[in-house]
Amino acid sequence: MRAARITELTGPSSITAEDLDAPAPPEDGVVIDVRAAGVCFPDVLLSRGEYQMKPDPPFTPGCEVAGVVSAVGPRSRYAVGDRVAAFPFLGGFAEQVACADVLTFALPDSVGFEAGAALPMNYFTVHFALVTRGGLRAGESVLVHGAAGGIGTAAVQLAKALGATVYAVVSDDAKAAVALEAGADEAILADGFLSRVKELTGGRGVDVVVDPVGGDRFTDSLRSLATLGRLLVIGFTAGSIPEVKVNRLLLNNVSVVGVGWGAYWMSRPEFLARQWEDLLPLLNAGALTPVIGQTFTLEQTAEAIALLEERRATGKVLVLPRTQTVE
Repeated sequence: MRAARITELTGPSSITAEDLDAPAPPEDGVVIDVRAAGVCFPDVLLSRGEYQMKPDPPFTPGCEVAGVVSAVGPRSRYAVGDRVAAFPFLGGFAEQVACADVLTFALPDSVGFEAGAALPMNYFTVHFALVTRGGLRAGESVLVHGAAGGIGTAAVQLAKALGATVYAVVSDDAKAAVALEAGADEAILADGFLSRVKELTGGRGVDVVVDPVGGDRFTDSLRSLATLGRLLVIGFTAGSIPEVKVNRLLLNNVSVVGVGWGAYWMSRPEFLARQWEDLLPLLNAGALTPVIGQTFTLEQTAEAIALLEERRATGKVLVLPRTQTVE
């Protein structure tokens, strides 16, 4: 099979496609013929050796996939031919990948493979953020930073599906169009977003801020919160990790909440199946429809990951390892 390999920890440009032996299924898992694989920010960090997990090169990145089961282990609950989404974390940018059953999820016939590959990392992360950590309730308001990216569009859609009013913060008009397509009620340019939030909410502020960006927006994100508001810290794609003066938390009784989805589920892998069951009704109802951005061939994996590193991505970026049309 063909697979994209990180050969040096020097960034996306070191990634090349190679021929590898096909994987064997785990005892309690499957081999998946990959029809689509999602590109995630951890792939950027892995390519530079900057992620908390540090596999030695060469290795195959690729966190999430969708495809068809082609082989099963003796204790797997799946059958050959089953349509699945999966979260192997490594190995996804390949024509085939092995994955444990606990990280594999039955994909409804109504959900295509491209959409399926866009689900595990982003939608599980924002589900953990909004529901488990943020305690979002219907009727509340949510501000989403980076709202045109993979995490951002997922947060917009899930917050809307849960009954929230959603304000999307973006860097330009083209990204505003993406966020509105995802379902945001209003799109706000990042420059001066605080004053616009106050205007839209009559001075009250929002109940929840979803922040995968970090950087110099952080203080104004705190200022944009209503009383008892929650700022959900998901990541730092801007590069810098902000600091907060904790007296700001006292002034309006607001909270800064860490969202470490990976750190949580790794010791509770059964949690992922519960998340999938929570999301399935919304998927089947069409309330969650991942916004697909650019797609790349397996040979172009380096370009796909560079797109995220350079913050040029909109929607979910995908690698399509096989040449046939993706359903």
